[in-house]
Amino acid sequence: MIRKILKSYDYTLIFTVFLLCVFGLVMVYSSSMITAAARFGTENDYFFKKQLITVCIGTIAFIMAAAIPYRVLLTDKLLKMIMLLSIGLLLLLFVYGHTAGNAQSWIKVAGFTMQPAEFVKLSIIIYLAAIYEKKQAYINHFGQAVMPPLIFTTAICFLIIIQPDIGTAMIIALIMSAMVSASGMNWKSLMKIVLAGLAILALFSPFILMNWDNFATPERVSRFAGYTDPFSNEDDAGFHLANSLYAIGSGGITGLGLGNSVQKYGYLPESHTDFIMSIVAEELGILGVLFVLGLLGTLIFRGFYIARQCEDAFGTLLAVGISSMIAIQAGINLGGLTGLIPITGVTLPFISYGGSSMLVLMTSAGLLVNVSMFVNYRKKYKSGAVKAPVKKASSGFKKPLSSKM
Repeated sequence: MIRKILKSYDYTLIFTVFLLCVFGLVMVYSSSMITAAARFGTENDYFFKKQLITVCIGTIAFIMAAAIPYRVLLTDKLLKMIMLLSIGLLLLLFVYGHTAGNAQSWIKVAGFTMQPAEFVKLSIIIYLAAIYEKKQAYINHFGQAVMPPLIFTTAICFLIIIQPDIGTAMIIALIMSAMVSASGMNWKSLMKIVLAGLAILALFSPFILMNWDNFATPERVSRFAGYTDPFSNEDDAGFHLANSLYAIGSGGITGLGLGNSVQKYGYLPESHTDFIMSIVAEELGILGVLFVLGLLGTLIFRGFYIARQCEDAFGTLLAVGISSMIAIQAGINLGGLTGLIPITGVTLPFISYGGSSMLVLMTSAGLLVNVSMFVNYRKKYKSGAVKAPVKKASSGFKKPLSSKM
């Protein structure tokens, strides 16, 4: 049994995840060494060492998530504990939150900084996958299946928005959209969700208008000004984007060489977090960028393929949610540093410096590997077993009429 399970793991997926982590560690060291030396003197590897510790802890989380059957998460007590812990951490921010970058989004504990909203992303994915698994029999019932998850997720997004962290709230909303579209709902139910979303937005619009100064801070407004014309505002609003484009443009095809970035010498703030891909482009050129995009693309498309092959709704929706989270976060980060969309402060998955993000991504990747293992095991060793009848959902993913594996 153990030998069969080990043979069923997706080692291409595992290799891709760890190759991204190793490459990310190299780039965190290269992009942060000047910043670290300026802040901490001789410790030019300060951020690298912290990220290495996080990757090691994340590896443990990855192994656990990949080894323990993912359907354990359907246990009511465990599911409630995950969601209550997520809500509790978000509420704790308003009492014990640490402010950085005009957002009260961090909690400092024993010298470590944690960003609860990162963990909430995965919690929401697990919650939505579980709730839509349990409601498959009446997935189009508006009162029982459609509205409760929508209301709960909206409440979570509201707690994140008022930190304020609009970027993370937007990512969660987009993840929910992807999972709902893959849940098996018909078009009428999906349209009802859109109308309900617009109604909720209209309901909260007076609150947003009353607190407009907190949302439309000078820094956020300047991002839009810098986005529209960065080079005419190069010394002010367009500083980040202009220097990001300088870094990308100067790299050419093969780059200036690993460690030879000019922009990381104080010209490009957050060079090891939000703009690490700009440093990749400057030091390793378009070839380095294509290498990262190839790895991320492999991970994302592999995840959607796993979702397509999985025969139970919970596993399918877990894979859709995790793959969507990585794809959306990568898209927003790359769009911001290239000037396609305004800069949001979203990091690049597995590459950027960030402890909370790395832990969540490693755990999520472990769950994806877990789902893949069960899919492969079923194909290889249970191909003759009687399968549950399936129907085609509107998204193209297979959904079982029964929620049992």
